[in-house]
Amino acid sequence: MEGRLPPGVSGIHVLPADHHDGSWDSIIVPPGTKERLLGTAVLVLRHGRALRSLSGPPHGLVVLSGPPGTGKTTLCQGLAQAAATAVADRGATTFVEVDPHAFPSELLGESQRNVRRFFAETLPELAARRPHTIVLIDEVESLAVRRGTASFETNPVDVHRATDAVLAGLDAVRAACPHLLLLTTTNFTAAVDEAVLSRADLLLELALPDPGVLARIVGSSLAELAVLWPALRPLAEDGPLHAELAGRCPGLDGRRMRKTILTAVARDPGLAEDPGRLTARDLIAAVEGVATG
Repeated sequence: MEGRLPPGVSGIHVLPADHHDGSWDSIIVPPGTKERLLGTAVLVLRHGRALRSLSGPPHGLVVLSGPPGTGKTTLCQGLAQAAATAVADRGATTFVEVDPHAFPSELLGESQRNVRRFFAETLPELAARRPHTIVLIDEVESLAVRRGTASFETNPVDVHRATDAVLAGLDAVRAACPHLLLLTTTNFTAAVDEAVLSRADLLLELALPDPGVLARIVGSSLAELAVLWPALRPLAEDGPLHAELAGRCPGLDGRRMRKTILTAVARDPGLAEDPGRLTARDLIAAVEGVATG
């Protein structure tokens, strides 16, 4: 964390950093997903300036969309560390986390001014610090509401102006800071303005995990527990058990699946005292409880 934070910024970090390791590996997604994300990030960070000469240069914008619990934010945080490591030979990376709810205002025109100031002043100032900059904005629809569906009850004039400011800001930042990568997430792609989505270099939809991915999440969760309690190693290595547990939880998101493993431990005070006593029966009972609501 660096000094006093600018308006709208919830965190500033210097990457790569050891304490940011882990997120990239902990999120389990379909094959090829991480490669596409990292490739897009490295291309922008390493070659953004050169690519400005193209007739259709990248905007440095990535949009991750999907239901809650699919790991969008954690994946972005892990991507920031992985990308910073990949380009570390040219210098460190500034990682900026943004609170999108800090910009909207009930005062007419104030939301637009807040957004314009962020893109025109705050981001260029932060991007000037180091050779690479990565910015994370969760719930980007809070800033870039789809104008065609804006409700008259939420001051559509100001909504339009704020979204217009985001679009202008994206174009301005791309021209002024070609070494800046903007990572955004949304639970609802349909809520994000079409013009923002059209500027994305990568729009990636993250679906709820299928049984195969859920099984890998179960195995990963148990492996992490086995580091703390080695007696759980047989459970962590039991592939058929992982598949059985995943098969009992169709439609569960990754976050809920990991918490279900902990629920199996917390269901009994004795297990909570000594998690190393966890059994397959405990795990099955926990997922059955989730499956029945």
